[in-house]
Amino acid sequence: MENQSINQMEQRKGRRLLLFPLPLQGHINPTIQLGNILHSKGFSITIITTNFNSPNPSNYPHFDFHFINENLSEDEKSQPNIVALVQLINSRCAQPFRDCLAELLSNVLEEPILCLISDVGCYFTRAVADELKLTRMVLRTSGATAFFSFSALHLLCEKGYLPIQDSQLEKPVAEFAPLRVKDLPLIDSCAPEELYELVDDMVNATKASSGLIWNTFEELEQPALATMGQDFGIPNFPIGPFHKRFPASLSSLLSQDQSCISWLDKQKFRSVVYVSFGSIAAVNETEFLEIAWGLANSKQPFLWVVRAGSTSKSDWLETMPKGFLEALGERGHIVKWAPQQEVLSHPAVGAFWTHNGWNSTLESICEGVPMICMPFFTDQRVNARYVAEVWGVGVQLEKREREVIERTIKGIMMEKEGEKLRGRVLDIKEKATRCLCQGGSSYQSLDSLVSHILSFQSFSPVLNYF
Repeated sequence: MENQSINQMEQRKGRRLLLFPLPLQGHINPTIQLGNILHSKGFSITIITTNFNSPNPSNYPHFDFHFINENLSEDEKSQPNIVALVQLINSRCAQPFRDCLAELLSNVLEEPILCLISDVGCYFTRAVADELKLTRMVLRTSGATAFFSFSALHLLCEKGYLPIQDSQLEKPVAEFAPLRVKDLPLIDSCAPEELYELVDDMVNATKASSGLIWNTFEELEQPALATMGQDFGIPNFPIGPFHKRFPASLSSLLSQDQSCISWLDKQKFRSVVYVSFGSIAAVNETEFLEIAWGLANSKQPFLWVVRAGSTSKSDWLETMPKGFLEALGERGHIVKWAPQQEVLSHPAVGAFWTHNGWNSTLESICEGVPMICMPFFTDQRVNARYVAEVWGVGVQLEKREREVIERTIKGIMMEKEGEKLRGRVLDIKEKATRCLCQGGSSYQSLDSLVSHILSFQSFSPVLNYF
């Protein structure tokens, strides 16, 4: 066994890759998954990560980990403005990342490093990699359609769609059909100029990279992938869905409550509505109560993830109506966090009420579960519109009122509308499965990615880094 391990290490020598994730849950998961995918192809993997929101290295003994200090205060880490947080990460991480990278490259004669793969959101890595003469690729953890609309925010400003006016919310965006103005990938809580600056930095750093890796597949997003390939002028590698190759449960930053699986085991086939709005999105107290009553009034069993911070005025369930939980009995099960991939694959789950983060959207499609879409910001809005209007695998919840919620749940769980959605999502599920098989689009794209990375061996980085 020891000799086998030594042989594998020898085979990987000279095939080391550095991965750097944006330290947010929805970005860490696909980065770790990508690391596992590339490790399975014979590469050695080093993860450089911040101390903030770092994955547990003991879960990944086959990776090397290096930690940098992101120099963020506790208030800065917990601020609700996601754009400001990403900008802070980019400004504070540049020097410690450079120091870490330079140290790793100083050992290049002992083990050469082929390239750095950084999250698109970590645009500061462009300047560092250029300075140290290291080839850099980027990973985009959202879908191609959403990133395409992101990259066109300046065009949308010129066309008069932005800044958004309340009277124009339902107006179609002709250049990006079927999006409406309210579906554009913005964040309502931040100044538009901050977002435009962030997008410019991400897009420019991506175009300057040696390739773009996508957690998506051709059969789902071919038009956007084709357009992005032409506009950006760099190689594109759609090799997803990542989680169908390697699950992400070990990289969860929150403790997963396994009690929900034993509860699901007691429920009827496709009878449960699974509700989760991800690791960042929050609702106000009024919306929280409307969601609670809408679920209760639907009379359907439900599994609801209510993490700490899901509402602005409570740590968990303090705002629940008196007697609400007792009245539900066994029909409702509420947890702080759930093993989502395991939940979505459970036969009792009949629908997923989601914020439409890209990971959640892909996971739902790949398990053949139709969606109730309630996006909050950025790419979630684009994803939700495509789920409902292009792929036809869900319905968008336009109003967060209990009567609308009840009616929407009943429609997707009990009526013909739900059966049609389920039929379409099962069809795309099969395509997602086939694309990973030998000869499939993602299978071939991964082979192309491996060949592309190995071509970097002909380049030797300069050793005088200091």
